[in-house]
Amino acid sequence: MGTLHIVATPIGNLEDVTLRALRVLREADWVLAEDTRRTRVLLDHFEISQRPTSLHAHNEAGRVAQVLEALEAGRDVALVSDAGTPLVSDPGERVVSAALEAGHRVEAVPGASALLGALTVSGLGTERVLFLGFLPRKAGARRRLLEAQVGRPETIVLFESPRRVAATLEEIGQWVGERRACLARELTKRHEEVLRAPVSELAGRLRAEPPRGECTLVIGGASEVEAQRTSRWTDEAVDRALAEGLASGRSVKDVSAQFAGETGRARRVLYARALELREAAAQEPSPPQEEE
Repeated sequence: MGTLHIVATPIGNLEDVTLRALRVLREADWVLAEDTRRTRVLLDHFEISQRPTSLHAHNEAGRVAQVLEALEAGRDVALVSDAGTPLVSDPGERVVSAALEAGHRVEAVPGASALLGALTVSGLGTERVLFLGFLPRKAGARRRLLEAQVGRPETIVLFESPRRVAATLEEIGQWVGERRACLARELTKRHEEVLRAPVSELAGRLRAEPPRGECTLVIGGASEVEAQRTSRWTDEAVDRALAEGLASGRSVKDVSAQFAGETGRARRVLYARALELREAAAQEPSPPQEEE
């Protein structure tokens, strides 16, 4: 049986390709590429005669049977993405899963990765890292995902389009809180740029001067003090504290400001939740009064 090779390719600078990657691409019986035009640039540069076949998000399901047939016939297949390491926010998961389930050999050919490149130049913690890929497009799902990071100590890495990166940083500040942040843009390319600043400051800079090119965001994890402070504040505990504060006659603004400091959660998050709790309380029927 053949082998499915998962081949990492440069994210910009062609000199970052590995010798093993070049050998595998030369020797493979079939090369699958997310964007055949971009892959041909790499192959032509290193005088590799392969002509890749497309495998992208819209046709991956239809390629699975063909890949399994090729592997069963003893052919070696190489899979590459647009740039960097395949399957990391790129197509290929279905093909790899199907190959493994059918008992075929799957090998990694490591190399360039925007995720690791950005992380190593960010100056932020690398011991524990959480990769979020691209955030959900729907506002509610995006908010829930970001809120889940409150108090967590892991450094966060995510991908974002240049037109949305400022807004995403603003949302991180709103739902997660102020953190150290880094934007790594166009890594390994001629116009490479790495910006490091607190979330709110970086968001302001990018709002004023929108970036171009591929963007990777690295967000520092919660400090030990923040993590300890927020660990005891479950959603139920927060709701209870807000409800008690409102029941005492205090305003939504005052209650949310107080517990933002105590829980480590963003004030706007608590303000919105306090409004919901106040409205829910107002709709509850009053208990019946006893007749005298």
